[in-house]
Amino acid sequence: MGGVTSSATSVRTRKRPEERREEILSHAAAIALDEGLERITLRAVADRLGVRPGLITHYFPAAEDLVIEAFTRAAVLEREQFFPTQGTPLQRLARFVGHIESGASLPLARLWLNARHLSRFSPALNEALDEQDALDRARLTAIIDDGIASGDFPSTDAEVACIRIFIAVDGGGSYVNSTAEWAHPAHRHVVADVTEWTLALEPGILRAVIDSED
Repeated sequence: MGGVTSSATSVRTRKRPEERREEILSHAAAIALDEGLERITLRAVADRLGVRPGLITHYFPAAEDLVIEAFTRAAVLEREQFFPTQGTPLQRLARFVGHIESGASLPLARLWLNARHLSRFSPALNEALDEQDALDRARLTAIIDDGIASGDFPSTDAEVACIRIFIAVDGGGSYVNSTAEWAHPAHRHVVADVTEWTLALEPGILRAVIDSED
C-alpha cells in the first residue's frame, strides 16, 4: 500500500469587496491629507496597500472618482473633529475655534485649498466640494441656532454669522502653504475675533473657555 504525502496548503484570505474598497479609500484619503489630491494615483494607492494597480482599477476604473471620494472621505472624518456634539453651544463653538487655532486643522486647510484649485477643472469635484461645504455650514449654523435658543448667544442671523466665520477660516487657511511664520495674534486669532464680533460675544470669551478646558 503506497504512502500518501500530505502537504500544507497556504490559503490567502480574500477580503470582502466592501472591506477592500474601504481600505483603498482610507489610504487615498491619507495621501490627500499628507501630500495633496494630485498625488492620488492608482500606483500610489497600490504601493501603500502592497497590491497591483489593477486591483485599484477594479474598484475605481476612473482615477478622478477615487480622487473625489478620497476628498469626501477626508472631509467627512475631519468634520467630526471640527464639530463636537457634547457640551453647551458656547463650549462647542470654542472647541471649533480651538481646533483651528491649535493647528490641528492645517492638513484639512491644505486639502480644501488644493481641492478648490482643482475644482476649476473638474465639475464633479466642484460638486463634491459644494456638498461638503454645505454640510459644514449646516453644522456650524446648528451650533449658532442652539446658542441663540439657549441664551448663550444674542439673537442674530445664524446664516450670516456662519458665512462670516467661514470666510475667516478660509482667509486664514489661504496662508497655509506659506513658509513664513504667521505668529502675530491678529493672524492666529482671526477666527476667534470674527466669531466673537459677528455673534456679539464678549471679546476673549472663546479663548477663556478653551483655556478652562485645557
